[in-house]
Order: sequence, then structure tokens, then C-alpha cells
Amino acid sequence: MSDRTAAVTRETAETTIEVTLDVDGDGDSTVETGIGFFDHMLDSFARHGLFDLTVRADGDLHIDDHHTVEDVAITLGQAFDDALGDRRAIRRFADRKVPLDEAVADIVVDVSGRPLFEFEGEFSQGRVGDLTSHMANHFLRSLAMNAGLTLHAGVTGENAHHEIEALFKGLARALDDATRIDERRSDVASTKESL
Repeated sequence: MSDRTAAVTRETAETTIEVTLDVDGDGDSTVETGIGFFDHMLDSFARHGLFDLTVRADGDLHIDDHHTVEDVAITLGQAFDDALGDRRAIRRFADRKVPLDEAVADIVVDVSGRPLFEFEGEFSQGRVGDLTSHMANHFLRSLAMNAGLTLHAGVTGENAHHEIEALFKGLARALDDATRIDERRSDVASTKESL
């Protein structure tokens, strides 16, 4: 298998983001965004997807969490896109249903190269620590748009911490499944012969 790694940097007037990614890692992570709960979610994403992930973000948190979360998602999405290359021999499709106590997240992903995001559900509280809850939804959308994913996500529950964490874990497991190499395949999983 070829080396499926990427390093991406994004600099704007609002943030500076550095991401390194190994799709075929061990789940090791070093995450520093300045948003404690977001760091926890990215660590969980790496661990449950078995992705080696480094994220360093310096954002305008004196304003709010929006730019930092969005730009991390954009940069991480670009890293997945770069690391997967032509997507040759990947399984492409996956779905996961992941519970966390009373919360349940549903994730369906197609590593299609055609970005689309749909979300069903709402968060039970407006914030978890320093993270605005709706930014979890925005993270998923920005990641999908930049990684070239068709991503359908939904969540139910009573506790926003659990709802958001279930979404991140579900996404990690689904992306791990969808990006795995199918040893029976040597081509791209598409009649178009490209993704």
C-alpha cells in the first residue's frame, strides 16, 4: 500500500492551521486548538478512526470559536483529500450508528469526490465548554466539502456533549471503513473509473 499521508497548512487573517494526517495510523494524536472540548473531539476522532493526527491552530478565539473550528475542518478535509490521492481500491462507502449513553449518531459516507452534506437533528444545549454546539454541524459540513465526501449525519439525544461526541466517533469509524483498501480491487470503485 502506498503512503497515505498529508501535511496541510492554512493561513488567513483569522487563523493559522497546521494539520498532519496518516490515514493508516494507530490513532495517535496531538491536538492544540485552544478550544478544550474541540481538542477532545479531534483526539476521539483520531483514536476511533485509527488516524495519526496532529492539529495546531492559532485562531481569533477572542472573537469566538467559529473561524478556528471552520478552518481546522477545511484543513483536515484537504489533508484527507491529499492523503487519499486517486482513491484507488478504497471501499468508498460506509455507514455507522454509534451510541454514547442516551445519544445516537448516524453517519453515512461516500468518499465520492462529490461534496454534499445533509444533517438531521439538533443539539440539546447551546454550548459544551468553549465550543458552540452548532459548530459541530459546521465542522462536518466544512470537512465534507473539502475532503470530497458525500456525508449524511444525524443525531438524537438529551446531552449535547454526548450528541457531539457520538457524531465525531461515528464519523471516525465510517471514514476508517470507507477509506480502507479492498484487496480484491485494483481500480477505483466507480463505473466512471475516477472519483
